[in-house]
Amino acid sequence: MRREALALEVTSVVLGACREFLAKEGFVELLPVILAPVTDPLRTTPEWATLVAYGRTWYLTRSMIFHKQAAVRVHPKIFCFSPNVRLEPPERAQTGRHLFEFVQLDLEVRGATREEVMDLGERLLLHVLSEVRRECGRALKSWGRELPEYARPFPRIPWHEAHREFGADLETELSRRSPTPVWLVDFPIDQREFYDREDPARPGILRDMDLLYPEGFGEALSGGEREYQPERIKDRILRQGLPLEAYRPLLDLAEDGLFPSAGFGIGVERLVRFLCGFSHVAEVRLFPRVPGENALL
Repeated sequence: MRREALALEVTSVVLGACREFLAKEGFVELLPVILAPVTDPLRTTPEWATLVAYGRTWYLTRSMIFHKQAAVRVHPKIFCFSPNVRLEPPERAQTGRHLFEFVQLDLEVRGATREEVMDLGERLLLHVLSEVRRECGRALKSWGRELPEYARPFPRIPWHEAHREFGADLETELSRRSPTPVWLVDFPIDQREFYDREDPARPGILRDMDLLYPEGFGEALSGGEREYQPERIKDRILRQGLPLEAYRPLLDLAEDGLFPSAGFGIGVERLVRFLCGFSHVAEVRLFPRVPGENALL
């Protein structure tokens, strides 16, 4: 089997396994939002992809975070396979982990805590691994890839502890050294976006998390609890140095009433890269969009 065909088959199994698992958990699927009047600020990716239509500027969606917060007002458990466009710096093409167009499994749960969605994320990942092992194990083995079995709960390490041990490149080092998926939790407030909820009992610490793949494959999922109170959202926007008016649609939504919620996003291509053991996430897509590189089609 060609590598391209293997990637397509594994991707298909991943999508089906995620849908099957989430349906059994009571989730409903949303259609993705491609254009929006407001999108994720993402301080690590300063360039924005925009277009002008109908007399206004629209943003190509960087993530569906704000739409997820709105959607759980309608249904308590939602998910979406959301195309994201993030204009990454060209040097990120060398990391093996970055595309500037990719698909993210985005989900959100009304009233959930961080710990509840971490439990959900572990069970989801193990279900996907089991299905891929069953459906594609022989094909993967022919390419030298055997998927290990992991036990949950996965280990956890607070961000400050990881930073003391590994320094600025903590996610890469933690992923490289860990024999299992590992949670990085309790990020400091200046490391994340304004929508990540500050822990009421620990000012400056967020109720969020990243799950890291082992073997150096890096981030698996990212998420946490959300700020939902209008004054808290305003304060966090200003603390991040962003203009309030740029996020007026979110603020109006919060004034009308948002629920407490928690959720996460999983990069589908990164997941398939890990499952296949590929060196670069571009190998997962037939038509990859690599930062700084031209595409033939």
